[in-house]
Parts: sequence; C-alpha cells; structure tokens
Amino acid sequence: MFIGQYEHAIDEKGRVAVPAKFRKFIKNEAVITKGLDGCLFLFTAEKWQKMAQSIGQLPVSKSSARLYARLILAGASDVEFDKQGRIILPTYLRKYAGIKRQVIITGLYDRIEIWDKKSWVKQISQVEGEAGEIAEDLSELGI
Repeated sequence: MFIGQYEHAIDEKGRVAVPAKFRKFIKNEAVITKGLDGCLFLFTAEKWQKMAQSIGQLPVSKSSARLYARLILAGASDVEFDKQGRIILPTYLRKYAGIKRQVIITGLYDRIEIWDKKSWVKQISQVEGEAGEIAEDLSELGI
C-alpha cells in the first residue's frame, strides 16, 4: 500500500527519485502514464496489468471508453530505476502535468501520483476547503 507525501526535485535529465518506501513495493517494474486532474500515475507492473486489462474490456463503441483508453494506455511508458532509485519522466508526460522542477510524490493506496508542486498546492487547498462536502458525498457510498 502506498501512503504519504514527499517532495523531490527533477534534475536536468528529467529524472526524479522515487521514495525508498515506495520502491520496496514496486520491485523495479513500473509503468507511468497520464493521470487525472493534471498529475501522473505510477503503477506497479502487476496493478498496471490488471488496469490495462479492464480498460481493454471497455466497449469500443462507447466514446468515453475510447477517450479514457487513449489517455491512460497511449500515454503510458515503462520505467526503469537507476542505482539511486530515480526514474526518467518522459518529456511528453512532464509537459502534460506541467512539471517544471519541484514535484510532490504521493501514495494513494494502489498507485503513486506525481504532481508539479504548484499544481499540488492548488489541488490540495481546494480539497481541504471542500472536505466536509466531499465526506458527505462519499458517505452515500458507504465510506
């Protein structure tokens, strides 16, 4: 399970260190892709296989299914860890997420999100401001 929040810098080659706490669950095989809300998603190879399989089961005749598959599957890239536990964030993914220099890496149970720091601050401020309403909406789902 991935939990927690960490701040890291992107180096001039587009590399970022993945927290050691997260790397022990990844086992050097992971996939990074375009995420929702302006971030990047990083999945273990096992979780990625399950997710890609379920996306592949969506009906091609449904527009939203095709669009979601394009976002998640076409935007994906395998990642390799170097000896320092860094991965390269491909240029097209950095551009998509507006990542410049500082990033926030967050653990969200079965995935990792990578955010440009300014975008994260904006996102989390909004969430914290609406926490009561969000909790109320989720209570209808049994949470």
